[in-house]
Amino acid sequence: MRPVQQRKLASSLIENYRVSARRACSVIQFRRSSLPFKSRRRDDSVIRKRIKEIAQVRVRYGYQRIYVLLRREGWRDNHKRVYRVYCEEGLHLRSKRPRRNRAAAHRMERPQLSSIHQCWSMDFVADQLFDGRKIRALTIVDNYSRQCIAINVGQSLKAEDVVAVMNHLKIVDLTVPQRIQVDNGSEFISKALDLWAYDNGVTLDFSRPGKPTDNPFIESLVVAELC
Repeated sequence: MRPVQQRKLASSLIENYRVSARRACSVIQFRRSSLPFKSRRRDDSVIRKRIKEIAQVRVRYGYQRIYVLLRREGWRDNHKRVYRVYCEEGLHLRSKRPRRNRAAAHRMERPQLSSIHQCWSMDFVADQLFDGRKIRALTIVDNYSRQCIAINVGQSLKAEDVVAVMNHLKIVDLTVPQRIQVDNGSEFISKALDLWAYDNGVTLDFSRPGKPTDNPFIESLVVAELC
């Protein structure tokens, strides 16, 4: 138990059970000389709220990735404070794939679309050639117009390939979307795509793990055009 928790417990015993400070500290094995101590730690409720908001959306981000996002937003809190709050809120990644109900409980409503290039969706689809070789296709669709923006095919597509496709579309179309809906695949949660999105002012909107219906536009494209 941390000292601040022991101090609160001792104060509760003194107030609710009317025992002496000596007795309360003895029961919980806490030094009585530390009881009057008042922490000078500044209030961290605002950054605590922001860290929780990021963790609820970026469900597979650890504290280091969250710290990077906070610095981009202008926060000046150091990594030790971010790590402390991260731990106190129980945001540790217990497994590679988080529990579905944990992410589903905090899903935010998406805004209504009114024009093209407001939001794109992208995903991978896998297939096999006649000779047994496996291929993957990166598919991108505009959620407003339902138009297929790009299909990029390769045997081994990685995060760098996704960034290359996005840069190509930026040059050809002279625009990037405001938001991109993606799942939690390794290519989409990568640092490479995260940095590209930050540099271009694009928000990455992640689906809940195991919920393809959160990204219905790309799923319908795959069914209609590729299957």
